[in-house]
Amino acid sequence: MTRFVHDEFAKDYLEELLKPYGEVKSSEKISGEIKEIDVLFTPSAQQNSNLELLGLLGRFAEFPAILEPFRNAASDDEICDCIQKLLEVKAGLRRDAKANKTKLQDSHIPKLWVLTPTASPAILSSFNVNQKSGWLPGIYFLGDALRTAIVAIHQLPQIPETLWLRILGRGSTQTQAIIELQALPSNHPFQKATLELVYNLRENLRINQNLESDDRELIMRLEPLYQQDRERAKQEGQQDLIIRQLNRRFGEIDVSLIEQVRELSIEQLEHLGEALLDFSVVADLEVWLNQQGVCLNIL
Repeated sequence: MTRFVHDEFAKDYLEELLKPYGEVKSSEKISGEIKEIDVLFTPSAQQNSNLELLGLLGRFAEFPAILEPFRNAASDDEICDCIQKLLEVKAGLRRDAKANKTKLQDSHIPKLWVLTPTASPAILSSFNVNQKSGWLPGIYFLGDALRTAIVAIHQLPQIPETLWLRILGRGSTQTQAIIELQALPSNHPFQKATLELVYNLRENLRINQNLESDDRELIMRLEPLYQQDRERAKQEGQQDLIIRQLNRRFGEIDVSLIEQVRELSIEQLEHLGEALLDFSVVADLEVWLNQQGVCLNIL
């Protein structure tokens, strides 16, 4: 089932983003009737200033959190099941505190974030939710004692702060988020790993026979992004190989020459790989690069 594919993607994705900041347990079993929490996150004891990299998701991760992502809109029964998991976790923490003769600190009790693409007015009304000052539109809080919020992903504003949650949306919301993800600087700490997870999702969906229209559209929209990313990765790999060969042959070469090499196309890099066998000194490389510049200007 494609829903299982998306569920696994969501768990792997959230684990990848949150693991630098604390302990992440996916599919965490809890006592009583067999249930599993999708993602249970416990922040590290040391405060992480880099949480701001995750925007709104980073705010969720400031304290212990249960994250329950849904591919389809969460029903009232599904939200109640999530709340029950939270209450069972809280009860377990209380038992542990009692056994250790300590007081359970409020800050140690997880908050529940139900991540759903959409949430109808009827669903929201049935839980008597409210929106809090200082929080973005699309986040609906239940009573404080329940420590729960419903996050309607498609209602979140399209801003960088919400990017890492909008990737868990569907349809145009998810597609736009993936486009923004690819546009991030290549040295962003989460860009490469997240793109790999997205491309793995694409591959897992492709082997399914009965795809929803959203999934077929996602595959089609990911195809050019995937090919572009693979071409870029191939080019960067070729650049690194050539630069290593040049350094091995001539010692550390000048940074300006390295920058010129990194501007070459894949075809030019292949020609350079053959030409450098005939280079005797660094000046030969400089002449070759100048010749390529003349060709580029003519084109």
